[in-house]
Amino acid sequence: MSHHQRRPDHRPPTIALIGPDGSGKSTIARRVADALPVPARYLYMGVNLESSSEMLPTTRLVLSAKRRRGRRPDMTARTGPPEPGVAGVVGSARGLIRIAAWTAEEWYRAALAWRARRRGRVVIFDRHFFCDYYASDVRPVAAGDGAPARSLASRLHGAILRRWYPRPDATFLLDAPAEVLFARKGEGTIASIEQLRADYRSLSDVLPAFTVVDVDRSVDDVVTDLVDRISRVVAGTSGAVQPLPSGAVR
Repeated sequence: MSHHQRRPDHRPPTIALIGPDGSGKSTIARRVADALPVPARYLYMGVNLESSSEMLPTTRLVLSAKRRRGRRPDMTARTGPPEPGVAGVVGSARGLIRIAAWTAEEWYRAALAWRARRRGRVVIFDRHFFCDYYASDVRPVAAGDGAPARSLASRLHGAILRRWYPRPDATFLLDAPAEVLFARKGEGTIASIEQLRADYRSLSDVLPAFTVVDVDRSVDDVVTDLVDRISRVVAGTSGAVQPLPSGAVR
């Protein structure tokens, strides 16, 4: 069995909804989780931890300390090219500490997904760490392709995600023209959004069940489309998930 082949799994599937800012991931993911005809669990998998009620107690302490010092309450991998000299050594040490804390948070979310599946729920991921860090940390860098060198922390983070982190069973890229996405959020530039769209689309080479979904239409239409697509994914898994009875409370 090759590294990327999965063993038969009779638990409900995990579904990742990914895409650039402006694609409506959080709104759509929450609505899809509520609209599916089977038990589902919404799980935020992004770096903005204030958007999630789920995090490790140690992470809560770190973010609380940052708020008291007037700093931005986030915790990201912050990967990037290595720095030269003494600053680089200090930066590498700090980067490794940061990666250790962030990796613990990533695996905590994976554990929450595992528990939800054990309880018979389809897991709807709002973003996914493997997908969001694929271009910066995971994707192999060919010699001489002009890409900047990766820091030690970035290489370690990428190795963990590539070799061991659970990938979604199906991934839906919520996409629209860069001009549309920029108009919705007003963040970044048209060029940076185009690059991000290309980075996300490159995941089709490594994720077996990868679908691009047009979000340049009403949210209602997108949700209806995704509920239909995801329901077919669920129906195609071994050991079909039992549908919710009429009027059931989730």
